Amino acid sequence: MNIKKLTLTAFFAAIAVAGSLFSFPVLGSRCSPIQHLVNVMCAILLGPWYGLAAAFLAALIRNILGLGTLLAFPGSMCGALLSGLLYKWMKKLPAAYIGEVVGIIGGMLSYPIAAVLMGNQTAALFTFVVPFLISTVGGTIMAIVITMTMKKTKVLARIQQQINS
Repeated sequence: MNIKKLTLTAFFAAIAVAGSLFSFPVLGSRCSPIQHLVNVMCAILLGPWYGLAAAFLAALIRNILGLGTLLAFPGSMCGALLSGLLYKWMKKLPAAYIGEVVGIIGGMLSYPIAAVLMGNQTAALFTFVVPFLISTVGGTIMAIVITMTMKKTKVLARIQQQINS
């Protein structure tokens, strides 16, 4: 195991948890754009599996602390995994951004969680897609600004090199 990657995974999970304090409600869901920013950063710096772990840890801690709902699990983990896999496969920043936005399928995966585990019988298959889309687009825009700046200043390449050495 790579200690640098494990440490950054925990760091990014902590940022996502702290960032959830800046969430807002939309149609029964709590939108947390910082989680999506973290997902993209993890995809680019750590890869899909560490990103998935950071998303899971953040969702778990948010639920334990009462800062999130069970919808945080599919809502964050789908985007983290897809972003990481696309970036790993294509090695291009836009692939990570697209993967995160396509992760709104977590909104559809939230339906059974809301209906069965949370007792929300009024939820429909696409109920959480719009709130998740709002959240993921906001976080992805922040990630684009940050990662493009890091790329232009060559900081991104240096960090990637440090992590993987």
